[in-house]
Amino acid sequence: MSKTIPVRLEVIRTEQIGSMKRVILGGSNFDTFWARVQALPHYTDLYAKLVFWPAGFDAPENVDLSQLPDGIHPTLRTYTIRLIDLVEREVAIDFVVHGDEGFAGPWAANAQPGDVIHLRGPNGGYAPSEGVDHHLFVGDEAGLPAISASIEALGPDASGTAFIEVQDAAAEVQIAAPANVAVQWLHRGTAAPGTTTLLDDAVRAWPWPEGRVQAFIHGESALLKSVRPYVLRERGVPRADVSVSAYWRCGETEEGFRVWKAEQAKLG
Repeated sequence: MSKTIPVRLEVIRTEQIGSMKRVILGGSNFDTFWARVQALPHYTDLYAKLVFWPAGFDAPENVDLSQLPDGIHPTLRTYTIRLIDLVEREVAIDFVVHGDEGFAGPWAANAQPGDVIHLRGPNGGYAPSEGVDHHLFVGDEAGLPAISASIEALGPDASGTAFIEVQDAAAEVQIAAPANVAVQWLHRGTAAPGTTTLLDDAVRAWPWPEGRVQAFIHGESALLKSVRPYVLRERGVPRADVSVSAYWRCGETEEGFRVWKAEQAKLG
């Protein structure tokens, strides 16, 4: 199946996970989605683009995004695949919901069994490496699904530390971490997401471990100007051992965020 033909999945159920809404997808096209996953390297930050159609447009089963009728412009939103259950044939995606803002959050908040959603992809770019002395994970709610999946993919003897910013204790989630992986939750309280220095402060105050460190730094765009240069320049971690990505930018829609990322890429 062409990459421009998204996979049509159905909502099986929803769950509340901390402050996030988990939507579990499945249906007759699960095998198609799983085949696409298998065709990729083993990524723990696996993601897909959710396709939201204009009101009144009933997308067919195998709609091709490159051959849409004139005037049909779907909205795409990128989300991490939190879990894939091969026994139950289900795909789980966790959503941060901010009231009625945006497309994906309100859709997830109101999703009902039988609803359908098209997923373009998947893709990814990171997986924890073997032979690393210590794994470092840094992120906020947007990065939490990928951080959780990556921690749970570590071997039982792996050593690691995760710094995760959330609003409060109620937003913390269970992560099946190996015994030597410490998860530290940072609470921003009433501060708006993306406006604190909690993650940067925590990483800088952390006693840096000896040996090879592999870092995964994903979340609001400020991390690119705070934690990333600290890890790369001040701690001297090789670029190949640092996975860093801005998932969102405070005050920007995803469309505006894409423009910002393109501009940043031109700057190098």
